[in-house]
Order: sequence, then C-alpha cells, then structure tokens
Amino acid sequence: MTGMDDLRYGVIGTGMMGLEHIHNIAAVDGARVTAIADPSEESRDAAVAAVGDPDLRVFADHRDLLAAGDLDAVLVATPNMTHHPILMDALNTDLHILVEKPLCATVEQCQEVVAAAEHHDGIVWVGLEYRYMPPIARLAEEVAGGAVGDVRMVAIREHRFPFLVKVDNWNRFNRNSGGTLVEKCCHFFDLMNLFADDRPVRVLASGAQDVNHLDEAYDGEVPDILDNAYVIVEYAGGRRAMLDLCLFAEGGINEQEITVTGDVGKAEAFVPEGTVRVGTRADRSVRVEQVTDARVKYDGLHHGSSYLEHLDFLAAIRSGSQPAVGLRDGLLSVAMGAAAHRSIDEGRPVLLSEILGEQPPGPDAESQAATPRAATT
Repeated sequence: MTGMDDLRYGVIGTGMMGLEHIHNIAAVDGARVTAIADPSEESRDAAVAAVGDPDLRVFADHRDLLAAGDLDAVLVATPNMTHHPILMDALNTDLHILVEKPLCATVEQCQEVVAAAEHHDGIVWVGLEYRYMPPIARLAEEVAGGAVGDVRMVAIREHRFPFLVKVDNWNRFNRNSGGTLVEKCCHFFDLMNLFADDRPVRVLASGAQDVNHLDEAYDGEVPDILDNAYVIVEYAGGRRAMLDLCLFAEGGINEQEITVTGDVGKAEAFVPEGTVRVGTRADRSVRVEQVTDARVKYDGLHHGSSYLEHLDFLAAIRSGSQPAVGLRDGLLSVAMGAAAHRSIDEGRPVLLSEILGEQPPGPDAESQAATPRAATT
C-alpha cells in the first residue's frame, strides 16, 4: 500500500466476528474489504451481502485468498483451533495481519507463530480490542497518568450471558477453544498486564461448569467449557490481579467492572454503562465521568472498540510503527489462561514459567509475588 490508497483487507473467516469486522471496516475511511474466504457457503453468502461490492473476490480456502494478490492486510477471524495453520500460511506472505483473539488455542501454537513472525515484514496485530473500549481506554489513561499512584491491585469482574452459538458449535469444547479462560478471558488477562505493567509469574484459580450447556449434546458429547471461575494473578514486583467470571449472570447492569487500586486512590470503569470513577484516598473525593469517543462511527458488538482498533491498525501500517497490541501480548494472555486451567485441574498454584517452558528468572521474582507485601517491609 502506498500513499493514501485504501487499505485492502482480505477477511479470512466470515462467521459472527468476521461479519463484525466487515461492518467496522466499512465505516473506516481509507479501508475496504476486497476479498473474503470461508469454507462455509452460508458464511460466504452473508459476507458477500455485508460487503455489497460486485468486485469482491470470494474463496472457500484461505490459501487461495493469500495467493490471489492485490491485498495489503488479512484479518483472521476463524475458530480458535484454526488460527495456527492460517497464521503460519499468512506469515509466508508480506501482508499485514490482524488476528482475532486468542492468538492461538494453545501456548505451543502461539510460540510457533511468534518464532515464525521474526522474519515477517508486515505488522502482526492481536485483536484484544477490549483495550479500546472508551471507558477502559480512559481508565488506562488515568492509571498511566498517576491517578491511583503506585498500582497494587487490579480487580476485573465479568458477569454476563452464556457463550453464543457459533458455526458447528466449535466453541462448546475446550479442545477447540483452548478453554473458557483462554477463549474469553484472554481479554482480561491482557488488561491485567496493561494496568499492572509488570511480568505475571504465578496463577491460582478455581472454576467449574455448573449451569450452562449441561443439557446440550453434539454427536453424543456434552460440552466441557467452564461457566464460572475466580483467578488470582501475581506479578514479579508484588502487584496482584483478580478475575471474577460468571457466564450465567444476565441479571446485572454492567457486564464488565474493572477496578485499579494504588497507594493514592482507586479508579473504576463500567461497561456498558460507560462510566469512569476516580477516587482519592487523601480527601475521599470521587470524580465521575461518562466516557464516549467521538471518533467511533460504528459501535458494533463491542461498544466501538473494534472500530478504534482498526483506526490504530491502519495508522500503524501507514506510519510503519510497531503494533500497539503485539504477539507477546497475545502469547501472555493465552499463557495466563492456560495456567489458570492447569491450576483448576491440578488444584495448585501454577508458575507462568511452567506454561511457557522457560526457566524461572530466579528466586527473588517468584518469591516476591508469593509473599504479602507487608511481610517484605
């Protein structure tokens, strides 16, 4: 892509999220979808109708799309278990890549993609778009600006409806999705890392499948995905984060409540309410703001975050800058989910070094995260 020509997207995977991205791209100035690929005729037909361009190139196989040329970027929005082979093929081109979360369904697959991308000329961007929700983005600005002081704790609550139905019900089984704490919660682990601004070292989790999908069966097999969990994450510098997840909690106002607390104060974001609250310990004052982003031209399924993500993706391509949400972010968010699943399965805390296959950085980092701060003073 040169000058101010439109960025030409090829969209691989045109199910629910693929269509979501197609609608977002249509609202972005300087971008258009010129090719799509999906093995499902029904999904292809839906994408053709959504794009509405008689010159749209349509493929059943992603490899044919990649070989067709006349593209600047590809967006991968296929089921989780297909990300790895598609990304390995895409990395053999010079195309820019935006891959929907999670990066891959397993840590090992993520690591292979990271290694393959070392010699790739284009940008590889991971679609952890919750960072771009306007109230969460404002929360990040407040925290980075020192509103809470030295961050000590991050608490994230997601209480919402069960998983939606996807093509061929692929998201009903851990082997396809990576598990609930990878599939859904990679968003929240990424936000924890963003706010903590440190290296996660240990995970302790408790969770189960207690309510959802127990009366379903596919080819005689009952879904095995968790529908609730608590997860604690400890960081090298002593910061802590917690996730409270419930997927049978439709009766609330906000799906996400995010709190960051430091030695100076506390800041909170509420979605979809769109409110940010910042409180100060010294005078117990609270500042409340209703947050929107005037740049958003399409709200979509995630409150404008995917639209804003595409703006940054396009800007990074035009400027030649690094992705704002890169492969390391994607890898860590999957590794933290995998560690949480192992913690539940084995009933013990799990070190990230176990999951990543790395040597622990030394006794200080691991022990500091496991030791209450008061005990070190």
